[in-house]
Order: sequence, then structure tokens, then C-alpha cells
Amino acid sequence: MTIGFTLQLLGISFQKRVSLSQLRPSPSHGCQPRQHLVFLKTHKTGSSTIVNILHRYGDARGLRFALPTRYQFSYPNLFQARKVQKVVSPDSFYFSIVRDPVSLAESAFSYYRGVVPAFRHAASLPAFLASPQRFYRPGERGNHYARNLLWFDFGLDPPVGPGLGSIKAALADLDRTFHLVLLTEHMDESLVLLRDALCWSLEEVVAFRHNLRSPRAVSRLRPSEAARLRAWNHLDWHLYSHFNRTFWARVEQFGRARMAREVALLQERRAELMRHCLRGGGPLEPVHIADEGIRPFQFGQAPILGYALQPSLLPGDREGCRRLVTPELQYKDLLDAKQFPPPLPGNRSKAAGNMQ
Repeated sequence: MTIGFTLQLLGISFQKRVSLSQLRPSPSHGCQPRQHLVFLKTHKTGSSTIVNILHRYGDARGLRFALPTRYQFSYPNLFQARKVQKVVSPDSFYFSIVRDPVSLAESAFSYYRGVVPAFRHAASLPAFLASPQRFYRPGERGNHYARNLLWFDFGLDPPVGPGLGSIKAALADLDRTFHLVLLTEHMDESLVLLRDALCWSLEEVVAFRHNLRSPRAVSRLRPSEAARLRAWNHLDWHLYSHFNRTFWARVEQFGRARMAREVALLQERRAELMRHCLRGGGPLEPVHIADEGIRPFQFGQAPILGYALQPSLLPGDREGCRRLVTPELQYKDLLDAKQFPPPLPGNRSKAAGNMQ
């Protein structure tokens, strides 16, 4: 496995008021909210939106998170899965998210172009696709972003031999590990399935989209270019196709009519919160976000959009709205400060003695 993920270890909770109480699962359903969670955070899949949901849920309940020393668990270095198993509960719920390799690769080219040799040396994405082997060198640092990024993030080895046997075996192993894999292209349906699997309320999975690129920075690909991207990222295509099938099988089991109702409620609530919380009612370019605590980190060629709060919010509403818009890196810092507070001045000498 690789370490490109946010590991969420959630502990004991306390009750919280929920404004859409009618959407909370009834005790008659026989389920209890799940709070031991492991989320494999994949790149360029909308995973930052999911992380915000987990951050808010755990933060509001005083739950514990497994946090890296800085912002990543030594990614892209490899690690042993047993290191995860040492800190998570045996009953943990494992889940992740995948995205169509075409849009994922287009996003990765824009975002990582400055640090990926295979991308940096190409004049454009079409130029790269015309002859990817001209630019790509396996094993060169950073080039894992340039090909089969999902496969890499899931910690899978390159298949042995030209057949599909080892690919199918790897996907079967993932099926045994992950309880649910979400789809970026169907985020609302994914959040409904996640809510159901975790026995959470619909209110608890309402979220604004995070780490969004400016729409003007998204490249429009011709069908032939999309086909080349799928061929170049063929392992990701197999992985995505597999989880696309399992996702829609799960939707069928959940019920199409029920899904449509819950998606409509989710969208209605998100629109209500955006009107109430956000200046401008939606995402903004970073130059329009003065508050550094909620301005997203900028990386790559395209501006990363964020949110600004309505100035007229009451203190109680402001705190809830701020949690909704706080980017991943700033929220991680807040959780760090809560879980690992610095020692009080009078205890500094004692703490230093214990460290020896």
C-alpha cells in the first residue's frame, strides 16, 4: 500500500444537535453510527470534500484522528499495512473514492505539471498524448502522477504478464479490503450511500466541494484524446470500471427511488447552507478570500477556488459555516492543536524530563 491517504481513527462520541433531525436514521433500523473509519485519500478525485466531512464529524464529537507529522504519511514512499492495523480498530470501516481516468489525468496534468518530469517536458496535454513514451520514464521521481495514479494510490503492484488474471486478482483483493468505494462523478449518490453505510444523518454528509479548480483552467478533450488517456492509464481504467459496476449494483440494492429522494434532500440542504453561509453564494477565486484560515493552498497552474463567509453571520452560525469551508490543511492544523496541545508553562520541565 502507499501512504497517499488520510487515515481517520474516530473514537467515542457525544450527542450533537442536528437541524435536519428527521433525516437521522431511526433506532428501529437497528444500526449505530460507525466511528472507526479508514479513508484512503486518492489524488484528484474530490477526496478533499470527503475529508472535510470526516474532519467536521470527528471534530464536533471530540473524536481522535490518526494524523501525520506534517501533512502526508511520507507519500509517495511505500509502507507496511501492519502499521495501519496497529492504530485502527479491527471493526474499522474502509472506504475510498475513484474517478474516471480521463478527467483524473487531465486534472493531474494541470495540477502537477511543475513537479512531474513527464508532464513538465511536454508543451501541452495533447503533445504528451501524441507520444507519452517520449516523455515518461518509469521510476523517475514524481512520474507516478503521470500514469495509472489510482492504481498507485491503492498500493497495487504492476500486473505480472500481459493477461488480465493478475489485474482481476488485485481488484478482488481490494473488494475484500474496502467496504465502499465512491465515484467522483456521482458525488451526491456517493454521499447518500456513505450516509447509509455509516448510519449517519444526511445532515452529517452535507458538504461544499473542496479543492476546486477554476472552470477556465479545465481542458476540453477531443474523443480521440480521451481514448488515448484511457489506453495510457489502462490499469486505472480497469480499476475504475470495476468500482463503477459495484457502485451501481449498490445503488440498485439501496433503491433508485429512495436514492432520488435522498439526493434531492441533500442538494436542497447544501443550496440552503451556501445561501446562508457564503459571500457570493458559491466558490470564489483565491484573490477574493482575505481570511488565510480558510483560503485554500495554491499549487499548480490553475487557481484553486475556495469560500468566503457572509459577514453578517451570528457567532453560532459562523462557527458551523467556517467548518464547512475550512480547507484540509488548515483543518488538519486545528485538529493537531486539539489532540496534541503544547504543555502548560508550569509543566514544561516535567515534560522535558519525561522525554529523556
